[in-house]
Amino acid sequence: MKLALIGVGQAGGKIVDSLIEYDRRTRTGYIVDTIAVNSARADLKGLRNIPESRQVLVGLARVKGHGVGADNSLGADVTAEDVGDILAMVDNFPIHEIDAFMVVAGLGGGTGSGGAPVIARELSNIYTEPVYGLGVLPASDEGGIYTLNAARSLQTFVKEVDNLLLFDNDAWRKTGESVESGYRDLNEELARRLGILFGAGEVSEPGAVAESVVDASEIINTLSTGGISTIGYASVEIDRRKRGLLSRLTSDPVEDDSGDSTNRVTSLVRRAALGRLTLPCDIGSTERGLVIVAGPPSVISRRGIERARTWLEEETGTMEIRGGDYPVNSDFLGAVVLLSGVYSVPRVKNLQAVAIEAQRNMLAKQETSGTALDELVHSGAEALDPLF
Repeated sequence: MKLALIGVGQAGGKIVDSLIEYDRRTRTGYIVDTIAVNSARADLKGLRNIPESRQVLVGLARVKGHGVGADNSLGADVTAEDVGDILAMVDNFPIHEIDAFMVVAGLGGGTGSGGAPVIARELSNIYTEPVYGLGVLPASDEGGIYTLNAARSLQTFVKEVDNLLLFDNDAWRKTGESVESGYRDLNEELARRLGILFGAGEVSEPGAVAESVVDASEIINTLSTGGISTIGYASVEIDRRKRGLLSRLTSDPVEDDSGDSTNRVTSLVRRAALGRLTLPCDIGSTERGLVIVAGPPSVISRRGIERARTWLEEETGTMEIRGGDYPVNSDFLGAVVLLSGVYSVPRVKNLQAVAIEAQRNMLAKQETSGTALDELVHSGAEALDPLF
């Protein structure tokens, strides 16, 4: 599946930058073109893989290239004012090669959380290709303003895209971890999952033909539920010494459908679905799902994939579980599970509750601040006259 990526804000730009690096390193080839959008000039200069010709600085007349200061209402405004510059750059994309757009942003900041829904709306109005969102939720201890931003952005963003993939910082942060290493790990996890998910139908190695191809239409149909989606991943190292002489010498290895191989694939898919999802949820609330098993063809069990799909159908309660294999030459066997249209997500409910409380506190503070200032500057100074 071929994607055009638009990274909005600091986090969005960095994530897209990392996705490009992973795509080149693994030769996956699912990224057709990219754009980085920001209101802070310094953030754009920090990107390594998105060229300056594919960068758009918005809000220059209002914020002078210094960012919007975590004000996502201002972020939405400046993006809307300069969205023509972004669309002009999109016009230069090879649209005939693109299966979908993906707008990427951190939902806690200003430019990304405010601008991403604006860009998604405009793309949906102009192009017939699906427009997906990839949003990162801030950690719960990052502060009330970021939680409020994320809740407001989430409500808006999910309505403007065909599907919103979410990544929850809370579920992935490690105790004592630095901000830099945390973002690096987050970006690597996203890159690995998206690389397998969207690269599954783009096999470039000679002789590597999938038994059951996962093409763009399978992914689009899975994501057509709309709403929110989450992605799981699990992998296991392969002992190549036990793969057998025939599989090492032939260019078209014989598929292993032994009991051990079947159980290994089934167990891997279970770990992917029940382990660390990008957004923890009750998988029983899934509307549609997709299973992809990636690795050397000789160790991928077709029977294992079928059993894994049957298990996921039983766990989710939906018959709409698609799946297939992704043959790659590697030392690992990996499984990606896409759960689309999930609606039982405690983290999102908690985010909304905290945001509502933060908004109430802010409004209450605004109501009392005027009176408090008046009492401060006029206390005991009734006889004083102001200058004007």
